[in-house]
Order: sequence, then C-alpha cells, then structure tokens
Amino acid sequence: MIIDVHGHYTTAPAALGAWRDLQIAALKDPSHAPKASELKISDDELRESIETNQLRLMKQRGSDLTIFSPRASFMAHHIGDFQTSATWAAICNELCYRVAQLFPDHFVPAAMLPQSPGVDPATCIPELVKCVEQFGNVGINLNPDPSGGHWTAPPLSDRHWYPIYEKMVEYDIPAMVHVSTSCNACFHTTGAHYLNADTTAFMQFLTSDLFKDFPTLKFLIPHGGGAVPYHWGRFRGLAQELKKPLLQEHLLNNIFFDTCVYHQPGIDLLTQVIPVKNILFASEMIGAVRGIDPETGHYFDDTKRYVEATANLSDADRHAVYEGNARRVFPRLDTQLKAKGL
Repeated sequence: MIIDVHGHYTTAPAALGAWRDLQIAALKDPSHAPKASELKISDDELRESIETNQLRLMKQRGSDLTIFSPRASFMAHHIGDFQTSATWAAICNELCYRVAQLFPDHFVPAAMLPQSPGVDPATCIPELVKCVEQFGNVGINLNPDPSGGHWTAPPLSDRHWYPIYEKMVEYDIPAMVHVSTSCNACFHTTGAHYLNADTTAFMQFLTSDLFKDFPTLKFLIPHGGGAVPYHWGRFRGLAQELKKPLLQEHLLNNIFFDTCVYHQPGIDLLTQVIPVKNILFASEMIGAVRGIDPETGHYFDDTKRYVEATANLSDADRHAVYEGNARRVFPRLDTQLKAKGL
C-alpha cells in the first residue's frame, strides 16, 4: 500500500473560501459574522472537488491512501481571536471528515487545531478530542508559530505546549509540525516560512530534553525536514557541542521526515542521510508546487517517481517508506487498516 502522509484539502469548494472571507470581514463588525450553519456544501460538491483533483492524481501516480488535513495556508491562526479559529477549525475539520466518509478507501482525516496567538494551547483540546473520538482522525497538525511569521510563541520544547503533548501521548497520535500563512513580508509562505519552520522546530527539539518527559511523543517534520538533511553534519556537531546524545538516540525515536522534496537529488540526499525508519512517503499534492518540471517533463510533486528512482533504497526499504513506517508512526491508522483486513 502506498500511503501519502501529507495531503491538504486545497481544492475545497469555493463556498468555503467565501464563508471565510465573510468571517474575516466581520472582525470589524461582529454583528455581521456568518454562522457556521450558513455554509452549505453538498456531498456532490465534495465528490467533484476530490474526484477531479486529488483522487485523479492519486490514481495516475499510483498512491492508495492519503492522510488528509485542512489546507495549511487557510489555517491562518493569526487572524482574529480564539473563537475565530475555533469556528474555522471546526468547519475545516468536518469537511475533511466528510471527504474521508465519502472516500473511505482513499482518505483518512488529520486535524488542524484552533490555535491563536497568546492563547493557552489547552483551549485546543476539545477540538482535538472531537476529531479523534468522533471523526477518527489519526493525527494533528501543530503550528509552532500561530502569529504567522513573527514567532511570538514559546519554542516547542516549552511546557506551554505540554497540554497538547499529553493528549497526543494519551491517544497515541503524532503531530505534523506545519505553519500556516506568513503575514511577515520577509518570509514567503511556502518558499521560506514553511521550510524555516521545519528547520526551526528540529533545532528546538535538538536543544531540549523534551523526549525525556515524553518518550513516546512523535512528530513528523514535513518538506523533507527543511534544511535538516542537507546540514545534518551541522546538527550533529551542534548536538555534540551542547553535550547531547547522538542524534539517533536523542531525536530519531521521536522525529520523522516526509518525502515532500521536489527533485531527485533532494530525495537522494534525504534517503542517504536520514535512516530509512524515519522517512515516510508524502507528496503534499495538490499543494504549493503544482507545475511540471521542464527538466523532466513530470510534475514536481510526483514524489513517488523520485522514491522509485533512488539507488539508496532496497525493495524492503521502499516498503517501509511507502507503508510500514506510516503504520508505525500513525498507530490509529494501522488499527483502522487492520479492521478492514489490510
């Protein structure tokens, strides 16, 4: 089975964005705030948005199942207050759940959280609980920078985040570290902010002893880990200077990387530097990079081609990257698949 652990609902019907525009506009005059019940999206609209986009490409490229979460750039936790984010997160999470219900063989939901700058992360727990217990979510997305590029939150190693970590451990679910839209003009959202956050999160984990407090806590750092694999020697050296254990012991029982790297040399490097057990297949399609690479004639985000072509993986390694590691890192997914006889 080819499991893509990084998919977002980037093709949701236009009514979703229109409702969000009304919500944002009403921040100046709350009396005009739209109600969640006013958003009407039919099952047929959901089917069309998926069948003509993600599912079509999944079939073309040979992937079977996608862990599906709300559109990352739409999370925009910096907009409004906690109630703004809570209403928006609930709407987006329910849509991903409905997609998974309509296409149970191809999609399984993961949740965005109703984070808000300066607000206690414990306020996210009710939405997390609902998504796991009612919607069957197998993971969450955790934004380390709800301020949208200004980095006003404590580092991920801080006790500030512990309420979410405690719930992650209780439910045995991982978190994908994923920022949202940048409102800082210095950081392009997908070209800088996303990759900066991946690297920043890794360094926050490296400089801490978080996993002594939470030995079973699991994080997926997307986009191939940002700069991490490319600068693995730097991180090894910094860990040594900080008197930390070897990275294999210090971090690699808890931190994993996906294959959202959009050229062959990048996948070759990732699979050469990072142990196979820490790599999970992903494409983040349809996402930030949607075009065709003129050097290859294939879509940049057709990452399965790179995994197939690299000389660094054996057949057993590819099975681990495509399926085995995902089932281990996402135990609730594994349980769901076993219940279907898979």
